[in-house]
Amino acid sequence: METTMDRKALYDISYGLYVITSIADGRMNGQIANTVFQVSSTPAKIAVSINKENLTHEYILKSGVLAVSTLGQETPLPFIGLFGFKSGREIDKLSQCAYVQGATGCPCVTDHALSYMEGKVVASADGGTHTVFIVELAAAAVLKKGTPLTYAYYQEVKNGKAPKTAPTYKEAAAENASKTTEKESSMKKYECGICGYIYDPEAGDPENNIPAGTPFDKLPDEWTCPICGAGKEDFSEVA
Repeated sequence: METTMDRKALYDISYGLYVITSIADGRMNGQIANTVFQVSSTPAKIAVSINKENLTHEYILKSGVLAVSTLGQETPLPFIGLFGFKSGREIDKLSQCAYVQGATGCPCVTDHALSYMEGKVVASADGGTHTVFIVELAAAAVLKKGTPLTYAYYQEVKNGKAPKTAPTYKEAAAENASKTTEKESSMKKYECGICGYIYDPEAGDPENNIPAGTPFDKLPDEWTCPICGAGKEDFSEVA
């Protein structure tokens, strides 16, 4: 059998959407991650993959602790944008959401979260651009019942995109190639040059009260990207 490498096979791996937080030298930060999974039950351990360029990665290395908040399916895009497309080197993300201080000292985000867990790093593995942290849990809590937000739902229903530092980031060219097989629309789609969000006129932007069927050029001048807050001038037509 001839060896092939079709990267689309990776798209079939399932992911969630989580807020990963840490603390170091009295400073707190958090980010969105989609790679979190349980590796053992006694003691309970999870694995979390974090990009080495991110400030949260720096804090985890310094303190050896982190927390994970599992987001619900109804989480609004601006909240995901806050933790996924904003840098903690420029803004204080935790000042813009609710959280509780956990047993490890980590801030455990409670806004839009179904549950949270926290613990200490007991091992790690070098994944190239990312570090995979193995975390032994110290505490966990269920906040409410609900459906966890999956990465597939975030992409397919909310039109969300992965930041460039995410392990699941897809190059625009590869994504645009897949779109050529889709049914042509009479209204053009536009892509945010900052975060990759696609504005689809057929879907509109319900979270910002933009009804389905609204062309991009008919959007209010003050409309901004629902994920990262970029203005209309940062959007370009999808080829």
